[in-house]
Amino acid sequence: MSRSLKLANVTAQIGPNQVLNDVSLDLAQGEIGCLLGPSGCGKTTLLRVIAGLQEISGGEVLIGDTIVSRPGQTLSTEKRSIGMVFQDFALFPHLTVFDNIAFGLRNLSRAQQKHRIATLVELTGLQGLEKRYPHELSGGQQQRVALARALAPSPDVLLMDEPFSSLDRELREKLACEVRDILKAEGATAILVTHDPFEAFAMADQVGVINSGEILQWGDSYCLYHAPTHPFVARFIGHGDFLAGTLILPDRLQTPLGAIQLSQPLEGKFATLFVRPELLQVVEHGPIRAKVLQRRFRGAHYLYTIQLNDGTQLTVQSSLLLTPGDECHIALNLTEPPIVFPGAASDIQMDMQGSLTPP
Repeated sequence: MSRSLKLANVTAQIGPNQVLNDVSLDLAQGEIGCLLGPSGCGKTTLLRVIAGLQEISGGEVLIGDTIVSRPGQTLSTEKRSIGMVFQDFALFPHLTVFDNIAFGLRNLSRAQQKHRIATLVELTGLQGLEKRYPHELSGGQQQRVALARALAPSPDVLLMDEPFSSLDRELREKLACEVRDILKAEGATAILVTHDPFEAFAMADQVGVINSGEILQWGDSYCLYHAPTHPFVARFIGHGDFLAGTLILPDRLQTPLGAIQLSQPLEGKFATLFVRPELLQVVEHGPIRAKVLQRRFRGAHYLYTIQLNDGTQLTVQSSLLLTPGDECHIALNLTEPPIVFPGAASDIQMDMQGSLTPP
């Protein structure tokens, strides 16, 4: 049986409220997907739909070639070949590492259990810890035990609900890379839920940015960052500023940073340029003058809030040391097609009010 996952035009309601709207995604066998979005966006509800814990009001969910959910028909969770890793790991405190991993292997002989557990212990780097109890392990070790337990019965799909949220950032990113390697070695099809773009980038082959119950864009991390198709995706994935622009030609946009050549023509009078801090450079001479308003140290560089002569404020990344109040010159360094959205910047910013931007 193929270990693929497909959602086709899925909608779901909780009471009178529609919480998922026409959601579609497709994961091939061995692929890792991620549902990325802020709290309350619908990503955990979507995970519950895949797990069989939430009925759907429209569309279909398929695991392999089997329809596991459609309106009025929901295959129970225990009959779906899925594994789950939770936020709090949910390890059995009275069981050792060995017995926690063995929990889902009761249908195997003792010899088969030992062989499978030995394979997973080696894969997850838990050698020598088999007789320890959860309280004797670090957070990272507990996470690997939870992963090994979920993978032990070789599920068709592995579901992970914010599995690193209780860990500090450095450990989260390290574990995300390790878990990806483990899943790839196991050939597992998996889907992760997170609010952290860095986790999504480290873990997933395909990422879906979700907000208000809709997947706004589904694609690889590079595409989401460099070619977002929705203003929410652009802002949620990373820092940036929306700049007002006027179309002087269908493929040429006049902005506070000068005229920008577009990769595709647009209709209408106004469009909005989205500029990330790394695309702006502080230069010795240039036509764009600015004043430094704020400085934030980021280790390898500074993030500056600057103000142009027309009052436009931007975020600039630079290794140069500037002081608030300094005058400077900046240049826009576009190495790829610019990120431009139809419509006025004021309308886009109004629509974006209340949306979350990651640190």
